[in-house]
Amino acid sequence: MSANLATVSYIGATILFILSLGGLSHPETSRRGNLYGMIGMGIAVLATIFGPRVSPEGYAWIIAALVVGGSIGLYAAKKVKMTEMPELVALMHSFVGLAAALVGFASYIDPSVHLEGAEKAIHQVEIYVGIFIGAVTFSGSLIAFGKLNGKIGGKPLLLPGRHVINLIGLLLVIWFGREFVNAPDVASGMTPLIIMTVIALLFGVHMVMAIGGADMPVVVSMLNSYSGWAASATGFMLGNDLLIVTGALVGSSGAILSYIMCQAMNRNFFSVIAGGFGGGAPKAVGAAGDKEPVGEATPISAQETAELLREAKSVVIVPGYGMAVAQAQHTVNEITKFLRAKGTKVRFAIHPVAGRMPGHMNVLLAEAKVPYDIVLEMDEINEDFPSTDVVMVIGANDIVNPDAQEDPNSPIAGMPVLEVWKAETSIVMKRSMASGYAGVDNPLFYKENNRMLFGDAKKMLDEVLATLKG
Repeated sequence: MSANLATVSYIGATILFILSLGGLSHPETSRRGNLYGMIGMGIAVLATIFGPRVSPEGYAWIIAALVVGGSIGLYAAKKVKMTEMPELVALMHSFVGLAAALVGFASYIDPSVHLEGAEKAIHQVEIYVGIFIGAVTFSGSLIAFGKLNGKIGGKPLLLPGRHVINLIGLLLVIWFGREFVNAPDVASGMTPLIIMTVIALLFGVHMVMAIGGADMPVVVSMLNSYSGWAASATGFMLGNDLLIVTGALVGSSGAILSYIMCQAMNRNFFSVIAGGFGGGAPKAVGAAGDKEPVGEATPISAQETAELLREAKSVVIVPGYGMAVAQAQHTVNEITKFLRAKGTKVRFAIHPVAGRMPGHMNVLLAEAKVPYDIVLEMDEINEDFPSTDVVMVIGANDIVNPDAQEDPNSPIAGMPVLEVWKAETSIVMKRSMASGYAGVDNPLFYKENNRMLFGDAKKMLDEVLATLKG
């Protein structure tokens, strides 16, 4: 393939990537967006392999790598459960960071690169920054992976003087960067480069360990942005324009998504990085030191729930992580179809940070083939709760906590939430009275118009569906 044809292919792939991002912005066009992304990536890979910069002698290694990587990807796509998708995404981010760091080291020791003066300095800065971002992304993503799958506790690790530690680390990175750029040869520059890499790895670990479990959706989005910038830095090191543009697209879109997530939690990006919000380990309501709950929780049976749904004219369903764990989305869809067939107005209310990653609930509902037009965002449906007969909260907690509006001293005060308590009746489905992932108690459970349906979401919903059909 000639250089001109490779360039044209890269331009086409870039256009497809932009169309892919546009398609992924809405559930109805997401399949098309995925298709654009796959075609664009296929074109990019083929243009790179058969382009002028890869010699035919390397084809065997490239094909072997594609077979191994593709096999792992296919296996993960078939075996990984939807509840495990957040940690899989975090793990993928770590691979991008690792690739950026390895490419940086390879580019530095490449004997075929002969640069002098300003070009050499610029190339070294690209290598240094690329390895730094890649190392932070790699270690931070691994910690996020551990927190999301439970191998590492969600409680934030807040070291004394942690901000000072981060500042000292940053100053050391700058100092060794100067030593690296001024190094007379590769051997001399390798020492400051390795030291910086170790500092970057520790920084990634420290940064994510300090972030509480309640901020994990923001962390996933933030690491997505980091992985994009790492890929872009790799593009600069390799002189690959497509990788630069693609990385910038991922990095900027991830940054925008992180901002949206922060807005949805009434947080700012720097407070998330500072860490501390969300203990990760749910605790029982009314534990020592907590304020006493006002009122008494009223339990309800699956049969009584079915009767309320049968009589309701308007129903709103709020899915949460509990629905994902129980794999109850298909039963939820069956209940939805039954109620809509008898004329009930049924809609879904999605909070931006429901689940463990952005869009988690949307993907689950799409998997169950819930119609896109009845899945609404928080801002679209919040004002409709006062005119709703029944709200079913399936495994959600923090995103429906009235303390966000009613208690100025609550850790989640000011956080936008779904105002389910304003409906005529709310039904919360949970296994127990434990608090949510943020470790904050929920007074919704004790509201006079609220009922608690205890048990596994899938089992309880199956009973509700059976009663409805019976």
